[in-house]
Amino acid sequence: MIYIKNDDHRPQFNLALEQYVFDNLTEYEEIFLLWINKPTIVVGKNQNAIQEINLDYVKENNINVVRRLSGGGAVYHDYGNLNYTIISTKNNKSTAFNFAAFSQPVIKVLEKLGIKAEFTGRNDLTIDGKKFCGNAQYSHKDRILHHGAMLFDTDLNVLSNALKVSKDKIESKGVKSVISRVTNIKDHLKNDIDIEDFKKLLLDHMIETNEDLQEYKLTEKDYNNINKLMEDRYNTWEWNFGHSPDFNIEKSKRFKSGKVETKIRVEDGLIKGIKFYGDFFGSGELADIEGKFIGLKYKEEEIRKVLNTIDIGYYFSGITQDDIIDSII
Repeated sequence: MIYIKNDDHRPQFNLALEQYVFDNLTEYEEIFLLWINKPTIVVGKNQNAIQEINLDYVKENNINVVRRLSGGGAVYHDYGNLNYTIISTKNNKSTAFNFAAFSQPVIKVLEKLGIKAEFTGRNDLTIDGKKFCGNAQYSHKDRILHHGAMLFDTDLNVLSNALKVSKDKIESKGVKSVISRVTNIKDHLKNDIDIEDFKKLLLDHMIETNEDLQEYKLTEKDYNNINKLMEDRYNTWEWNFGHSPDFNIEKSKRFKSGKVETKIRVEDGLIKGIKFYGDFFGSGELADIEGKFIGLKYKEEEIRKVLNTIDIGYYFSGITQDDIIDSII
């Protein structure tokens, strides 16, 4: 395992760094990163960014909006939020979307600090029933990128104002607001430490439990490639917001594995455009399957024929063909 030290607070750079080491440092079976972003909303790969944020508030408070590679829901980062990344090529089939396995280092470190943390739901870490860390994964071929965003001393009022969480998601959690279901790690500590202390404790734990862990220092070539990726992707409006097609049918369904929202343009009974959004997890590019529906009659039998040719679980983890039908028709 290698560890890459990174003190950059630009979210565009940090997400480009993640993707770069995932795609290029393939000779290393495991890679570990810790990083802190300036105030930012990071949206899931398949989400409609505009629908997830309070746009006026975000603009007024100079909050960045950046899209990540992994699925799941939007999260708020600031200087009181610590992010960790584990990239692995080991046991891909057994660890794909196995969030609990990758969350153990965080649980163990908090245990040393006298805090009992638990993995709950599909991807959350909680303390006393309140969420302090959301996790997400991206997989490609035999590699997995797992990352978590930990609320250590985050401004929860800004978090609540910046994110526009849909009513059905709040209701599915059985609570009335965003702020009522989240907590900061700092509020549960017996001894006062800051986020840099916590960051060091987590790194020390990884060193103790991974005897072969060594620091990898980014080269000038690495930095040049990361900066290019940042400019070409993570600094662009097209990636972070993207185009939402004209539509005249909108469907939205929440399942145990996440929400699927579908925008469809139907003319003369034929599908002329379709776009899937949501906080679900999955692999692959949705654009690869969206094109298969163009020109079909807007009928369940026609749509099901196409779905029979698609590995639904690959693109929509934990969601069935019938669920997708319900999200379209």
